[in-house]
Amino acid sequence: MSDVRRWIVDVASETDAEVRACLARRGMKGNLSRFVEDAVKSRLLDLTLADACAGFVDLSEADMKLLIDEALADARRS
Repeated sequence: MSDVRRWIVDVASETDAEVRACLARRGMKGNLSRFVEDAVKSRLLDLTLADACAGFVDLSEADMKLLIDEALADARRS
């Protein structure tokens, strides 16, 4: 993390205790910032995938298979 930003966040006391205990059990005591950054990145990926999937909700299974096959063929040509 060469360029970092300081965040101030509020969490429930119970959540704080659970996270710190979890990190301690895994030998990651003192890595709360890393844990939060990993969690945020994971959640952002989940939201991005949900948005992408929503764009294909009206696509038939056959059309979806065709798109996937075309994408794979393009990737293999690269």
